Amino acid sequence: MSVYVAEIFATMFLILLGDGVVANVVLKKTGGNNGGILFITFGWALGVYLPAVIFGAISGAHMNPALTIALAIAGEFSWSLVPGYIASEFLGAFLGACLVYLQYKNHFDETEDKNAKLGVFCTAPTIRDYKFNFISEFIGTFMLLFIIIGIGKAGLTNGIDTIAVGALILAIGISLGGTTGYAINPARDLGPRFAHYILPIKNKRDSDWSYSWIPVLGPILGGATGSLLATYLFSM
Repeated sequence: MSVYVAEIFATMFLILLGDGVVANVVLKKTGGNNGGILFITFGWALGVYLPAVIFGAISGAHMNPALTIALAIAGEFSWSLVPGYIASEFLGAFLGACLVYLQYKNHFDETEDKNAKLGVFCTAPTIRDYKFNFISEFIGTFMLLFIIIGIGKAGLTNGIDTIAVGALILAIGISLGGTTGYAINPARDLGPRFAHYILPIKNKRDSDWSYSWIPVLGPILGGATGSLLATYLFSM
């Protein structure tokens, strides 16, 4: 299996599990309806952890353009692979979102709340303030990359490093996710947002493109800053 195919499937599974748990919580007549924020954060953490176990040895299971770019900036990943990885991550995210729609199609039809339907696919701020929304995504992804670099420097083995990354996603979601929904990943937001735009979802709203730059630019800049600072500090 090529690294690009691995990235497509890893990101597709990430979104299938991650957007899937959101659908299970917010859509009507599901078994997990009103499961709450902890239900969602655990779902996303497992959505990162499980594909990483399967595909980590093949592609590194980045599943995140901010991670791919930040590792390349830090000298931990080849720039020649970056375009293919990013394209694979966006494609996988789009496909995963389409599968979520198929899985929950009847429940989308039963749900009147247009914002809830959009929220299955992409993030939105609880208080819309672009400056602070950007800061939230920057800080969340700064933490993501700083700690991932730190985990790598710690030399953890026997799968403990992958467990630590899953725990990191859970911690970010619980501690920092209440402002913008912690995209911390451009593909996780933009790929499913495009799926929402083109899928025949019953009585859907617009795809909120005016906000879409926040979960793209914030994670890229925050991740790059976190990886550079961590690489510098851990090399001292």
